[in-house]
Amino acid sequence: MFTGLSAFPLTPLADDAVDEAAFAGLVRRLAAAQVDSITALGSTGSYAYLSTEERRRVAHLAVEHAGDIPVFVGIGALRTSQVLTHLEHAQQAGAAAVLLAPMTYQPLTDEDVVGLFDTVTAHSSVPVIVYDNPGTTHFTFSTELYGRIGQLPRIASIKIPGVPADPQAARARVDQIRAVVPAHVSIGISGDAAAAAGMVAGCDAWYSVIAGTLPAPALHITRAAQEGRAEEAAAASDRLAPLWELFAEFGSLRVVAAIAEHLGLAPVSCLPLPLHGLNDKQRAQVGRIVDDLQLDQHP
Repeated sequence: MFTGLSAFPLTPLADDAVDEAAFAGLVRRLAAAQVDSITALGSTGSYAYLSTEERRRVAHLAVEHAGDIPVFVGIGALRTSQVLTHLEHAQQAGAAAVLLAPMTYQPLTDEDVVGLFDTVTAHSSVPVIVYDNPGTTHFTFSTELYGRIGQLPRIASIKIPGVPADPQAARARVDQIRAVVPAHVSIGISGDAAAAAGMVAGCDAWYSVIAGTLPAPALHITRAAQEGRAEEAAAASDRLAPLWELFAEFGSLRVVAAIAEHLGLAPVSCLPLPLHGLNDKQRAQVGRIVDDLQLDQHP
């Protein structure tokens, strides 16, 4: 389950409530595209902004509408007891695995994070994905910490935040991580602009923001990389450079929300306040790129 393309859909809001119809539509779109897995309630799914009940409901909707595609569910929260509640709800919903980021207000130590994963894996009946997302959690995993947590039972995959642009350096980084985690633990790349490079360098999976709304171009990159067509994967990623530039400038969440709104897949202003989406000028820029590249039809 922990290889290939995992698509992270938005959790659209309307009038400060989860738009269940829009979310279900996004999940069905991903199932129809035959992504390898769907990750609900990742950072792209705004999990940290949702109530416990909203998250429970979203987990059920994801599994209900995913068909035969495995669903992973994010369970991160500030307190361990809250994480365990989200874990229980995800398991009850039928999640195939859970995704855990070490959220924090006060700075976390390595021992805090090991303790969190130790507790969760002891209580989980499904595999656990380590979610390393320092841009949102403000906690950075060391390679040594990957190794410590990777030894815990039920750890199945580690989502890393990127690799160097240089191919040799990228390969060396993936090999460095591979050397400290058990063979059954997959390595997944995130940071969409680096996904092609990461997969060519030996990552097993791509945990993807863009795939949650535009699965076709992300699948093109993934399959090319998986099948050893490195130049094709790189070219397909380079084609999306205008989007990657917007991700870097405005943040991937705001850009992908604008894409979903432009395509009618989510209501206008679908992000949870106080997060505001892009302004009208920026939205128009996103729309032009989507239309010019025909991203909703590609390949």
